[in-house]
Amino acid sequence: MKKKEKEVSKKYNSSFAHRLSRWVMLVLFVMMSALGYLTYETIRSMIVYFSANTFHTTMQASAQLISNAMQDVSDIVRNNVYDVEQSLGNADAYVQTIRRIRALNPNVRDWHIYYADELRNEEWAREIVCADSAGWSKPFYDSYDGKTPLVAYLHPVRARDGSAADGSVVAYFIADISLEFMAQATEEMDSAFQRNLALLSSLTTSAFCSYVIHRDGTFMTHTERGRILKGNLYDHIKDYDVAGKAREAIDQMKKGGYSDNEAERLLRVDRVKTFLFYVPIENCDWVLAMCVPAFTLDLFGMIAGVMMLMVIVLLLIVTFFVCHLTIQRAAKPLKQLTAAADEVAGGQFDAPLPAIKSRDEVHLLRDSFENMQHSLTAYVEELKSATAAKASMESELKIAHDIQMSMLPKTYPAFPERNDLDIYGYVVPAKAVGGDLFDFFIHDEKLLFCIGDVSGKGVPASLFMAVTRFLFRNIAIYTQEPSHIAKALNEALSSNNDTEMFVTVFLGVLDLATGKLCYSNAGHNPPLLIGDSGVTPLLCDANIPVGVLPDFGFTTQEAQLQPGDAIFLYTDGLNEAEDTRLQQFGIERVLQVAGATSNQPQQLIEAMTSSVRQFIGDAEQSDDLTMLAVKYQKAN
Repeated sequence: MKKKEKEVSKKYNSSFAHRLSRWVMLVLFVMMSALGYLTYETIRSMIVYFSANTFHTTMQASAQLISNAMQDVSDIVRNNVYDVEQSLGNADAYVQTIRRIRALNPNVRDWHIYYADELRNEEWAREIVCADSAGWSKPFYDSYDGKTPLVAYLHPVRARDGSAADGSVVAYFIADISLEFMAQATEEMDSAFQRNLALLSSLTTSAFCSYVIHRDGTFMTHTERGRILKGNLYDHIKDYDVAGKAREAIDQMKKGGYSDNEAERLLRVDRVKTFLFYVPIENCDWVLAMCVPAFTLDLFGMIAGVMMLMVIVLLLIVTFFVCHLTIQRAAKPLKQLTAAADEVAGGQFDAPLPAIKSRDEVHLLRDSFENMQHSLTAYVEELKSATAAKASMESELKIAHDIQMSMLPKTYPAFPERNDLDIYGYVVPAKAVGGDLFDFFIHDEKLLFCIGDVSGKGVPASLFMAVTRFLFRNIAIYTQEPSHIAKALNEALSSNNDTEMFVTVFLGVLDLATGKLCYSNAGHNPPLLIGDSGVTPLLCDANIPVGVLPDFGFTTQEAQLQPGDAIFLYTDGLNEAEDTRLQQFGIERVLQVAGATSNQPQQLIEAMTSSVRQFIGDAEQSDDLTMLAVKYQKAN
């Protein structure tokens, strides 16, 4: 009897396990079918969406590179047009000016001076000349070889002879550049995308095709050279227009809009169903466009979706067998709980627990394990989120640091073509980003330089520092009077200054021909003058920092530098640097190091840096440290 009961029990247990397994398999199959279909559609759509965003983002970066290159050329023309105007009446001076400009700017193909009357007959320049303005011409072929596509930046040259025609446009100063660099940029972009999607190269002959076009649709770059300056993208779109989509896209491109919405609209270009992406190129009347065959993105999405579907099917099959084994071992709940506990201890917090119907201590133990799993999972997720947030913040601060450092001069020697000047600067933020700044540039044979210290530290100070440097650059172009520069900075930074931040800044203008130094000190540490007579601080008026009080009148002071004299500027991160005993480096040590070191800018700053690091030892840097040294030398 007992043997029979055992056999019946064994039979029913076996039948129940198989029957329950079949039901589990049926449910999993239905779930797998529904989930597989949804996964396929979702993955395919996401691939298309994110690929479109990737194309658009990459195109924006390429367009920005082209825009920056064109902006550099236009800046060069504007910065040198004054010298060209001054040399118009003197052929030798004009030739020397052009040679100097050509030597300093080898990336520009050629420089020209054309009289305005001559250019009115040239189609590529007529629009700029008729408007008496500066700007980029229409693209054209080189008149010498008839093969090289060019584009030119034209700037009016005005008479400066004191006659009745003084100030009128008599000619145009022109810089020619080849369109080859834009063609190279688009080819590299196409090649990069095709390399990333190399899997599709054996499945489709479709290729990415990007080019730069004028707003009127004329190709400025193209893989088929025969279309450059001859073909028109708008014609290729309009020939296969569907439901007016082409007209909408063309109108948007002419207006200079972005293709965020249009990226999801399909057009036909040269009979091919295509995604058309485009972004305008700033500072120019051009558009960067890319045609991506729709089949390429769809196929990539389909492959990714099918691969993900296969993974899900495999996971579901494994899950089915795990469930089947769990049912067979239902009579051993304690052993399974022990195994589950071991898995949880090993870090697998989602380990499956056995289903227990009995209402006893084993069921309570199973519930306790389940609660523990949820608590551990929640804790781990919170820990992951906190770790990810910290890593993201550190990454963003690293990017901000790199951006801030890229704003400051970092190429030395700064003016390798000059022998009458040596300059060197150095900055070390106390945090990832800081509020110290320095800057310098030469305009009209005068060195304009500054050093500043923003109140506070960190990201707010770095933003205030970036605004201050930008304002200095823009203001100093139009005035070379230090007090005027300080006043303009003060007015700009005081306006709507809700954060009540301010900047101590020293502004200097050094005449490289005479050695005369004009300066204005707005609450900053007085610089050191290093010469044959020793090291002495410059006398500075008690002006307030900029950004504190609107309408404050800043003063300008003067000093005469002799050949071989050097000026050393620094922020309070040097003299107020503290060691582990909270003792400061002090101005006396600054004077000692400056007096015992060569007045060569780089050697002076390196010696000062070494001394302050040795002084503070293991102490944490408490403030941003910035130094700038300028040595005036007699030109050979």
